[in-house]
Amino acid sequence: MAESKATLSIDGKQIAELPVLEGTAGNPVIDIRTLGGAGYFTYDPGFLATASCESAITFIDGGKGVLQHRGYAIDDLAKEADYLEVCYTLLNGELPTEAQYNEFKEIITNHTMVHEKLAHFFQGFLPDAHPMAMVCGVVGALSSFYHSDLDINDRVQRMRSAHRLIAKMPTIAAMAYKYSIGQPFVYPRNDLTYAENFLHMLFSVPAEEYKVSPTLARAMDRIFTLHADHEQNASTSTVRLAGSSGANPYACIAAGVASLWGPAHGGANEACLNMLEEIGDLSRVDEFVARAKDKNDSFRLMGFGHRVYKNFDPRATVMRDTCHEVLNELGIKDPLLDVAMALEKVALEDPYFIEKKLYPNVDFYSGIILKAIGIPTNMFTVIFAMSRTVGWISHWDEMLGQPGQKIGRPRQNYVGEINREFKPLAER
Repeated sequence: MAESKATLSIDGKQIAELPVLEGTAGNPVIDIRTLGGAGYFTYDPGFLATASCESAITFIDGGKGVLQHRGYAIDDLAKEADYLEVCYTLLNGELPTEAQYNEFKEIITNHTMVHEKLAHFFQGFLPDAHPMAMVCGVVGALSSFYHSDLDINDRVQRMRSAHRLIAKMPTIAAMAYKYSIGQPFVYPRNDLTYAENFLHMLFSVPAEEYKVSPTLARAMDRIFTLHADHEQNASTSTVRLAGSSGANPYACIAAGVASLWGPAHGGANEACLNMLEEIGDLSRVDEFVARAKDKNDSFRLMGFGHRVYKNFDPRATVMRDTCHEVLNELGIKDPLLDVAMALEKVALEDPYFIEKKLYPNVDFYSGIILKAIGIPTNMFTVIFAMSRTVGWISHWDEMLGQPGQKIGRPRQNYVGEINREFKPLAER
């Protein structure tokens, strides 16, 4: 609601009075919707100072290192709840009761299978295609299997779409991986948890039994939780913008997958592993740390610091503990993991990194965990997309449930030619 007014004046002339909106937390927001009537638009590349919507799902205070879903702190959710509890909370606004949780878990479990015809879609991709290309295409194609259940104005149908997407994304992700390595698809199992089922579909083969490690399943569940939503980031905003046109939910989520694929967004943990491979050996850590401190050197440490969190990433603390649990359980000897642990030590102890707030972030630790588990780097962003699907679909559902929604139509500051004389082709 409007608490006060802001007055916009240009060259001493009052142009408009603008309401100042106060949310339950965060910065006040100036409502500029009436500016167009006064003949002005705002210019904000990257939307760094623009609120595109009202939302009650996720709150971030980057300066204080705060991340909350529906008012619950991310570290509490990651430590005390499992991913499906978090999914329910993001979708419905409240933590589930035991009965609600059991019902929700059963619904998701019963939707994990995909239509056998959908499995044939993968045959159209080259085996060396990036798994994100497969996921993007296959998710978009899901709408063709549910064309009679796509009324976006019916919340019951919206929730069924949400349940299908949350349930089927691990199956589709695992299929993309299996196809890329030439192994047969593994069907989901209803007796396993969400994280156990994903690991089973990734790593089991028909020839022998695969036993899921509880430590690895817990680590995967936390990775899912810590990537479930992150407010109005690029991919979430993409899903909202696509949804504002009335597009079906599967097309919207496919758009989110495409946006997340960008290396500046969902590819951060993949970029972190590529950096570790560039360093290559423990003996070269000091050399690359010195390069990172040199402003004239193009080398940058990936997985340290965060654009949003100015002091620390609240997800990183939980992920760090999980990372060390996984490494201790597996006891693997890998030069790149040794490099990662050496970089972590530098970042936590070196005054330069402390002063610059270049702490290891969630991408740093999740990348190490995924590599240790045996997941190839080209699957990292796929797992991110799988985890973030619940956030995307929650924002999509929230937007469609709000009155007065309009199709997104950003303005521009035009800087091109005008009023040019057209000459016929023969005269040019």
